[in-house]
Amino acid sequence: MRLAPKAIQTFRDDFTYSNSPEAIQRFPFPFPEDEYRYSVNIEPHTPKEGPGSAYEHLFDIDEHYLSEMHERALVLKEMPERCLSMPHMDLAGWDMVERVMVSLTEDYPQHFTLTRNGDNWRWENKLLNIDDSFTFGNTGTLPLEPMEYIGRQMQGDFTLLDQREGDLYMDAGIITCPADWSLAFDAGMSFSEWHGPVPMAKDSTIFERALKYLTAIQVGKPVRRLNWTMTINARMDTSPETYHRWGHERTTVTPENVGEKVYLRVELQVLDRMPRSNALLFSIRTYLMSLEDIVTNPVWAKRLHRVMKTLPQALIDYKGLSRYHTTVVDYLAAFDKAN
Repeated sequence: MRLAPKAIQTFRDDFTYSNSPEAIQRFPFPFPEDEYRYSVNIEPHTPKEGPGSAYEHLFDIDEHYLSEMHERALVLKEMPERCLSMPHMDLAGWDMVERVMVSLTEDYPQHFTLTRNGDNWRWENKLLNIDDSFTFGNTGTLPLEPMEYIGRQMQGDFTLLDQREGDLYMDAGIITCPADWSLAFDAGMSFSEWHGPVPMAKDSTIFERALKYLTAIQVGKPVRRLNWTMTINARMDTSPETYHRWGHERTTVTPENVGEKVYLRVELQVLDRMPRSNALLFSIRTYLMSLEDIVTNPVWAKRLHRVMKTLPQALIDYKGLSRYHTTVVDYLAAFDKAN
């Protein structure tokens, strides 16, 4: 199944965001077992689950494309610092332009067209009515810096990780839908530094092994993993910068509204080596699904209940679930009577 982008819905104020039955069916449910545990959880980013799945292409475009581009524009208009790139990351930005444009043109030719004549390129994004000609590698021929230009046309957040001295550094990014982290705070940090707040994994070697794996990724061999948390209401932007707008919503969950207000928030994270700069493109594609949509799938309902019921307290606290975790478990128990 391939979903056509639908009219703009909102991720704030009246929260008109919703998933179609087809979008629910292709949701990347993140739990392979009844009990959640930290793992590297990385696999080659190759197609699986058939045509139309979230894993079919390098970059997933779905029915929420216009809504997410509208939300990104709203965030950047208010807080332009949510997009930043250090001077040495300019080449990586151009790498990203090429990777995105070529991939979208090959995977979604009905929406995107790239015409190349040497360094003279023409890019057409029919969904956003964009038709620009520019010289590849010449920032002055684009209306915006290269990473911001293409990042404003892509679902999900993006960072560009500079690799040096055997480590990865978050030196560029466009982050408008983060799960309670800040690009402004993490900018310039190393891999171990920005993972510092994660509990339980500090004393294990999981991040050490992950870094070793990531620094060895080769061009043309992207990898992926799934991450998850929960969000109240269909709110994409849960950044520390806007905490005053959404933090209190964690206290509004009741047994009567939990199915409607609590969303499972899944990140399809892809890491892809850039050919010229040797940077890693780290894309974070976010999917939101309300619990009342999750439980339309009996297998997901049972699995999520068991995962939430056995989730360690340290993870409940770290993911910000403390105030409504019990309410979620009680709600899901009705769909898992044997457990």
